[in-house]
Formats: sequence, C-alpha cells, structure tokens
Amino acid sequence: MRVALASMVSQWASLYASSGALRTAIGFLHVGGLVMSGGRAIVMDRETILAYRCGDADRADALHDLRASHALVVGGLIVVSLSGLLLFASDVDNYLVSKTFWIKMGCILLLSLNGFRMMRATHAAASAPSAWPTLRRTAIASLVLWMVTTLLGVALPNVG
Repeated sequence: MRVALASMVSQWASLYASSGALRTAIGFLHVGGLVMSGGRAIVMDRETILAYRCGDADRADALHDLRASHALVVGGLIVVSLSGLLLFASDVDNYLVSKTFWIKMGCILLLSLNGFRMMRATHAAASAPSAWPTLRRTAIASLVLWMVTTLLGVALPNVG
C-alpha cells in the first residue's frame, strides 16, 4: 500500500512538473477557490461586524445573507482543499518538512472550526439576540484567519 501510494505521488509529481497547463489549472483552482470562498467570507464577516451595532431589521437581513453565503464559502473551500492536496502531492518531500506549510494547515483547521462555530452562532442569533457577541467574535476571528492563511500561502514558496 505504501509503495503504491509513493508510486502514485511520484507519477503525479512528474506529470505536474512536466505540464505547464496542468500547473496553471491547479494553481487557478487553488487561487480561484480562495478568491471565491475567502472573498465571500470576508464580505460577510464585515457585514456581520457592522450589523452587530444595528437594529433588529438590519441584523435579520445580515443573518439571511450570512446563511445564504455558507454554501458558496464551503464550496470554495472544497475546491481549495482538493487543489491543495494536488499541490501537496506534487512536492511531498518539501511540504512535509516545511514549518510554514504546517502552520498554514493549522490555520486552515482553525478557520474551518471557526466556520462551524459561525454557522451555529448564525442559527442561534436568529432567535436569540444574546448570540450576536459570539457571532461578532467569530467574524473577527474569520477575518484574521483568512488574512494569516493567505499570507502563509504566499510565503510558502518563498520561505519554505
């Protein structure tokens, strides 16, 4: 099993290295998924933070928009995750020893956990205004984690 996996990764790495079109397509999926999911999440985080200070009608609109955005954000994260797995498989030896890579993976885990917390807080805030402080905190954490994760992704090929 281990030998077969190593062989598959080796074949993928060779194919990836020899095809500019493939590298472009995978890179686009990764960045495009990030723009789609992260961009939407950042817009919604801002709207959530601003709605925290507003009245019930504005908060209800913000919650509606936030609930509607979850599918797009999750879908984009799936694209980012799958393309990221292919990028990882293209250079396993370097990524396995990269501190930057593992810190980025930790941030992605935190971002995902925060996203689940935000989804729960969104549902709670619909019926309990007391959930809004939690929702606001998750939006702030989301903004920070999206920026840090993006920074680490940009740093990865430069600092290892």
